Amino acid sequence: MGIETPEAAGISFQETERQSMIRQMVRDFGAREILPHMMEWDEHQVFPVELFRKMGDIGLMGILVPEEYGGAGLGYPEYVTALLEVSRIDGSVGLSMAAHNSLCTNHILTFGSEVIKQKYLPRLASGEWIGAWGLTEPNTGSDAANMRTVAVRDGDDFILNGSKNFITHGISGNVAVVIARTGERGDSHGMTAFVIEKGTKGFTSGKKENKLGMRASETAELILQDCRIPRSQMLGEEGEGFIQSLKILDGGRISIAALSLGIAAGAFEAALKYSKERHQFDRPISSFQGISFKLADMATRIEAARLLTFRAAALKDLGLPVAKESAMAKFYASETAVSVANDGVQIFGGYGYTKDFPAEKYYRDAKLCTIGEGTSEIQKIVIARSVLQ
Repeated sequence: MGIETPEAAGISFQETERQSMIRQMVRDFGAREILPHMMEWDEHQVFPVELFRKMGDIGLMGILVPEEYGGAGLGYPEYVTALLEVSRIDGSVGLSMAAHNSLCTNHILTFGSEVIKQKYLPRLASGEWIGAWGLTEPNTGSDAANMRTVAVRDGDDFILNGSKNFITHGISGNVAVVIARTGERGDSHGMTAFVIEKGTKGFTSGKKENKLGMRASETAELILQDCRIPRSQMLGEEGEGFIQSLKILDGGRISIAALSLGIAAGAFEAALKYSKERHQFDRPISSFQGISFKLADMATRIEAARLLTFRAAALKDLGLPVAKESAMAKFYASETAVSVANDGVQIFGGYGYTKDFPAEKYYRDAKLCTIGEGTSEIQKIVIARSVLQ
């Protein structure tokens, strides 16, 4: 197996002027619009729909969407930069931003007909509409090829029956991309993707999950009961839905890596600041080797995760295969977020266990990153298959 250097792929890890501007814009926006409200949203599981309208106004809801469809027309490095900064403040908002951009919106952008793109992308990119993406089911998490949601052809329509769970924006989403089985169970070419609008007869929401973390990012069931969808709402060709989903997840895993990286960075910065302010035995606790070594480990892991994430983003932007790279970035960054958040609570000590300080929220939010869009174990399978072929 050859190891391609970043330089050979035309990748630079130096932040561009555009990325720097985006980073500062998002940081200012987050301090103004997110930070003052995030604990209230978290406590009451409020999904702040109006916040995402404002995010649309500054281009954060259609970063990857070309300008001709009302988007910002930027690439994955810029997207990762923006998502990282949002997640540094609040992982919940970062998670919803990621699901909207890289799953629903990007699936429509990548595989939708021109008519579908013109119909939905401007609304999604502006934040007027919130997007959802439905693949996971109650009995088929990682085993998506055995999904039970079916779409049966009826003339020029399809009739869908089944349910999806753990769907971000399952209640508040205005439109969802839903993958349903149109062939035999287990057949990777037996599933098809459809775009379904909220309010469509037979398309409803179910239970909203009461979650450990990421509580301001809405997670709920989608229920399809004799839901009639015209063939024109199909994405790509019949039977391509699962293959499409794998390609979308390659980009989605870069999103979760960026989300993880932001959470880790936020947890580290909070712990670093506290360690300099907190005094024990007449000296700041950062001066003790036990604490300083933790900070050194945290900083090193974050930097390694950053390089993996931006490398995957750059390769994606170049149109190169990224299955292995996105899996590596997602796996390492998500595990780093959990490790760094855990150490952050430890550095805060007893205060890290209270809601008066940010450490506990980073700790709660981080864990989902190792589960959503493919568990750490699934990422290892993807990586292993790549290195063993």
